[in-house]
Amino acid sequence: MFWSVTLSLLQGFGKSFKLFALTLLFALPLGLIVSFGSMSRFTPLRLITNLVVWVIRGTPLMLQLLVIFYGPGLLWKADLLPRFTAALIGFVINYACYFSEIFRGGIQSIPRGQYEAGQVLGMTKAQIFFKVTLLQVIKRVIPPLGNETITLIKDTALARVISVYEIIWNGQAYIKSAGIIWPLFYTAVFYLIFNGLLTILFGYIERRLEYFK
Repeated sequence: MFWSVTLSLLQGFGKSFKLFALTLLFALPLGLIVSFGSMSRFTPLRLITNLVVWVIRGTPLMLQLLVIFYGPGLLWKADLLPRFTAALIGFVINYACYFSEIFRGGIQSIPRGQYEAGQVLGMTKAQIFFKVTLLQVIKRVIPPLGNETITLIKDTALARVISVYEIIWNGQAYIKSAGIIWPLFYTAVFYLIFNGLLTILFGYIERRLEYFK
């Protein structure tokens, strides 16, 4: 029984990890792009970007998943998106908005004098950003990004609201099928181990970037 439960939870955690990895892959670059929009000197773009970020950050992720999954069918009579695809879209949009605020804070924390020094040396804005600003921004945003990343792996459990069979779904299924509850508590072991590995990884990255102090 223990081995069969472990295999079932590993299968569920594989779905959770897939959602986690793809969300990071798409949300990180999208969040950087959104942060540029929120800092744009073009007022309409800045206002629209800030409005979208405010709405996404101000509403529950669970609600966003339900809207993305059921919305097309109810509003436009279109076919429903595949469940995993709908979950991925919801997670990417949600976390891109959170990441954008982290990136924006990191970029705006760089002293203005560094930009001016780069301009005096004849560097373009792109050169200043990639050669002067970017690595310093990475150093400053690693701690909050680490927190959001750990939150992300736990939030993948919310995908069950649209019947994506992640690890907690698999653990809870044993309550009905076998009348046992310990597999549900057993899911916590998977989260703790994975989050422990993430904590070690981000700690290592922070130490590697210490020379920016």
